[in-house]
Amino acid sequence: MKMLNRAAAAAVLVTVLSACSGGGQPQGGSADQLSADPLTAVRSAADITGRTGSAHAATELTTESAEKKTVFHGTGGYDYVKRLGRLEIDVPAGAAAPGKITEVVLPGTVYLQNSAAKIPEGKWVKLDVRQLPDGNLVSTGATDPASAAGALRGAQTAELVGSETVNGVELKHYKGVLDLAKAADATGGRGADGLRAAAQTFTVKEVPYEAWLDAQGRLHKVVENFTFAGVAGSTAAKDQVKVVSVLSLNDFGKPVEAAEPPAADLYSMKASPSPQ
Repeated sequence: MKMLNRAAAAAVLVTVLSACSGGGQPQGGSADQLSADPLTAVRSAADITGRTGSAHAATELTTESAEKKTVFHGTGGYDYVKRLGRLEIDVPAGAAAPGKITEVVLPGTVYLQNSAAKIPEGKWVKLDVRQLPDGNLVSTGATDPASAAGALRGAQTAELVGSETVNGVELKHYKGVLDLAKAADATGGRGADGLRAAAQTFTVKEVPYEAWLDAQGRLHKVVENFTFAGVAGSTAAKDQVKVVSVLSLNDFGKPVEAAEPPAADLYSMKASPSPQ
């Protein structure tokens, strides 16, 4: 947890350092279809899901080290047309800044609104995800929907391990490993920034994943297992922090309420009084 808290502090306590049902159809002429090839199916999931237009999300992020285990929960959604998402994260007691964080994500950028000291109520902090060691894949208590799905573009192996019916929908269950650097290359643009940063920080480069896809190839659930050093530079097992990130998607095509915060609501050290 030490490094997670340090990364979270970079986002949540940025002021101290400075002074995340449905049946929508694809937006194209023909419906998508799950590939019979497992690797193609997994690598295509992000793009197919994006063609639904939007999705609502539930997140769970569990961090575990030799010292501590912490679980974060979040709800929200992502608008793939606007490339804009919003999550409400419940941060448990014992984390860097317990309470509720509201996170608005765009490619390469994250806005945070929270109850951290020195940040006025109702104000937002704007960060470039490259400022965060993990690229915002875990540091704010959730892997945002675009990044979690985008990571699957870097799948290196994929095995179909079975089928499950969830809420009346039959889902194919896949397992394998993914490479975040290759996922970043496949994603491109600012959307790759977080994946690329995480690829440099995480100590286990082949990230284990599980994914559940429907008959159209849409992503309903993904579990990704990240590992980083809680003590900078250490490769010792006792210093490693394990992070399990779970994203569940539903209500494809249903509108998502998310907007980029106005400039007037951004927190600025220049415009703010000196800390007391």
